[in-house]
Amino acid sequence: MKQLPDYNAPSALAAVLDEHGFGMQKKFGQNFLINEHIRQELVSALDLAAGDTVWEVGPGLGSMTALLLEKNADLTVFEIDRGFIQLLQSYFGHHKTFHLIEGDVLKTWHGEYSRHAPRFFFGNLPYNIAAKLIASTIESDCLFEKMVLTVQKEVGLRMTAAPQSDNYSSFSVLCQWGYDVRVIRDIAPAAFWPKPKVESRALCFTRKAEPQPVRDKRLFLTLVRGLFSARRKTVKNNVAAVLASLGKQTISAESLLNEAGISPQARAESLTVYDFIRLSDILSLCDE
Repeated sequence: MKQLPDYNAPSALAAVLDEHGFGMQKKFGQNFLINEHIRQELVSALDLAAGDTVWEVGPGLGSMTALLLEKNADLTVFEIDRGFIQLLQSYFGHHKTFHLIEGDVLKTWHGEYSRHAPRFFFGNLPYNIAAKLIASTIESDCLFEKMVLTVQKEVGLRMTAAPQSDNYSSFSVLCQWGYDVRVIRDIAPAAFWPKPKVESRALCFTRKAEPQPVRDKRLFLTLVRGLFSARRKTVKNNVAAVLASLGKQTISAESLLNEAGISPQARAESLTVYDFIRLSDILSLCDE
């Protein structure tokens, strides 16, 4: 068991990297949260009980990992950096409830979920994969009881954006279809080392107690993406394009929208999550 570094001191973290000849990998989006109060706040937001199964993505040198293990979590961490993998094993390998998955989480998460789905998801997510990772879990119908995420603020704005706002997108619909999403706090660059060039946002995703079902999930996702693919076009034009891509040109886009109670002249950013569900369900009945 190797002694943990002082996670609040950039000099101590730099010394660890220097000692082992590690360099910060910009391609992996590595920034360490050096504010102890914020780390504690984020872990507390999970509201863990002993034995709860948790995934942590992007553990880095293990500052959050240590706190999660202090909560007696059954913890699986996903790390891509080989140097960090070695250190994490030396820091936490003695814990019976610590499990480390090596490699690109975008390629490994689904197999791990199939083997053992956890209750909770936690991560200071690399900015370059955050949206793609979260979208892929929701699209695969792999939902967690709760997620506490730190992401680039721009991504966080999209996660909570309401209809009619500039940040509202297909990703907003996807997040809010599966979860109730709330902001925990914004985090300034000074709370990290090295300082990122952007502000971060921490959010809590709580799985909806009674999510609105959809008749055909694949069709729902196709419609959501299709209607946002050309934001300046009316939903009538975008629905017509989706129908053509599905080989359903005989169905009138305008009639479909009228039945769903949606103005053909509206734009995608004015539709609620339930508008997309209703439209998808009506279209799915056209084949029956």
